[in-house]
Amino acid sequence: MLEIIISSLLGLMIGSIIGFLFRVSVVEKGFQTAKNQAQAIIDDATSEAERIKKEKLLEAKQEIHNLNQENDKVLKEKRKMVSDMENKVNQREEVLERRSANLDKRELNLDRKEENLDQRKQQLEDEKSKLEAIIEEQNSKLLEIANFTEEEAKEVVMERVEEDMALEIDRYIREQEEEAKSEAQKRSKEIISTAIQKYAQDVTAETTVSVVHLPNEEMKGRVIGREGRNIRTIEALTGIDLIIDDTPEAVVLSGFDPVRREIAKIALEALVADGRIHPARIEEMVEKARTEVDQFIRDKGDEAVFETGVGKMHPDLTKLIGRLHFRTSYGQNALKHSIEAAFLAGKMAVELGEDEVLAKRAGLLHDIGKAVDHEVEGSHIEIGNSLAGKYNESKAVLDAIKTHHGDYEAETIIGVLVAAADALSAARPGARSESLEKYIKRLKQLEEISNSVSGVDQAFAIQAGREIRVVVKPNEIDDKKTHVVARQIKQKIEENLSYPGTIKVTVIRETRAQDVAK
Repeated sequence: MLEIIISSLLGLMIGSIIGFLFRVSVVEKGFQTAKNQAQAIIDDATSEAERIKKEKLLEAKQEIHNLNQENDKVLKEKRKMVSDMENKVNQREEVLERRSANLDKRELNLDRKEENLDQRKQQLEDEKSKLEAIIEEQNSKLLEIANFTEEEAKEVVMERVEEDMALEIDRYIREQEEEAKSEAQKRSKEIISTAIQKYAQDVTAETTVSVVHLPNEEMKGRVIGREGRNIRTIEALTGIDLIIDDTPEAVVLSGFDPVRREIAKIALEALVADGRIHPARIEEMVEKARTEVDQFIRDKGDEAVFETGVGKMHPDLTKLIGRLHFRTSYGQNALKHSIEAAFLAGKMAVELGEDEVLAKRAGLLHDIGKAVDHEVEGSHIEIGNSLAGKYNESKAVLDAIKTHHGDYEAETIIGVLVAAADALSAARPGARSESLEKYIKRLKQLEEISNSVSGVDQAFAIQAGREIRVVVKPNEIDDKKTHVVARQIKQKIEENLSYPGTIKVTVIRETRAQDVAK
C-alpha cells in the first residue's frame, strides 16, 4: 500500500515536473515567437520609416526644385525689367547728349556772332574816331580858308558826315541783313516745312450760305402766313430777317449773328419738311433747333479740344471754341483755322524744344474773341484776351492772343510761334478769299505809299499785291541809295497796311542814254 502511495506521489511529482518543463518549453517557444514577431515588426517599421524618409526626401527635393524654378523665373523677370530700364536710361541719356550737343553748337554760333559783332563794333568805333579827327581837321581848314563862322562850318561838315555815314550805315545794315536773312531763312524753312509736312488739313475755303430751299412756290405763302404772322414770329424768335423775293423756291436768311442764323435755318427747314407752319409750331421748332445748335456747338468744341490734345479746358471756353465753327474770316472757317494754327504752332515748338501742348493751346485760343465779337464791343484781340484771362489761362496763351497780329511786341516764344502759325494758315493758297473792292483798294494803297517816298518815279503793285515794283529817278537816287528807298517803303507798308503774308519790295534804277545818228 505504501509502495502504491509512494509510486503515486513519485508519478505526480514526475508529471508535475514534466508539465512544468512542457509549460516552460511552450513559454520559451511563445517568447521566441513573440521575439521573432517583435523583430519582424521592428524590421517592417524600419523599412516603412526608410520608405517614408525617401518619399519625404523626394518631396523636399521636388519642392526645392520647384522653388528654384520659380526663383529663376522671378530673377529672369527682374533681370529683364532691369535691362529694359537700362535701355530706357541709355536712350534718355542719348537724347540728352544730342540736345546738349545742339545747345553747345548754338552756344558756339552765338559766341562767334558775338565776337564778330564785337569786332565790327570796334571797327566802327575806330572809324568814328578817325571821322572825328577828320572833322576837327576840316573844321579848322574851313574856318581858315572859307572864313566861315563856327556854326556855318558845323553845318557844312554835318551835311558831309551825314551823307558819308548814311552810305556806311546802309552798307553795314545790308551786310548784317543778308547774313541774318540767310541764316534765318534756312532755319525757318526747315522748321516751317517740318511743321507743314507733319500736318495736313482741308484747303477748301468755306463760305456761310444762309439760304433755305423750298419744294415749291406755294410754300412761300405758308412761310409768310396770314397777314405775315408766321414770318414775324420766326423773325421775333430768332432775331434773323427773312427775305422772300423773286428768287424761285428759296428764302434768304439775313443776320449778323451766325449762330442765330443757323438756328433760324434749321427751324425753317424743319417747318418746311413738316408742312405745319403756325406760331405755336414755329416756337416749338425754334426751341428744338436752339437745343440742337447748342449741343452741336458743345460737340464741336469738345472735338477740337480732343483733336488738338491741349488738355482739360473750362466748359464755357470749350463752348466758345465750338461757336467758331459758325464764324468765317475771308471765307475761311475760324474753327478749322484755329485747329490748323494749333497744330502748326505745336510742330514748330517741338522743333525748337518748346512746350508743344502749350503752343497748341495758345494756337487754338488765339482767335477765341471772334466767337463773340459781334456781341461784345472791341477787337477780337481785346475780347479774346479778356476771355482767356477770365478763365485763368497762362501768360503765354494771353501773350499769343494779344500779339498774333503784330499789334504788340511778343514777350514769349509761344507768342512768336502762334503769330507765325496764324500767318501760315491764313496765307496758304485757297485759305481765304478777298472781295474785289478790298483787293483793288489795297493795291492802290501800296502804290500810293511807294509814290510818297522821295525820289520815286513810278510804282506798280503786282503778284496780287504780294510784290511792289518801284522805279526811282536815276538823277536823284544812285545805286547805293536804292536800298535806303526799299527800306523806307517797307517800313511805311508795315506801319500803314494790314495784309496776310509778306509783300516784296523791289526798287529799280535805270539810266538810258539815247541819241540819233543823222
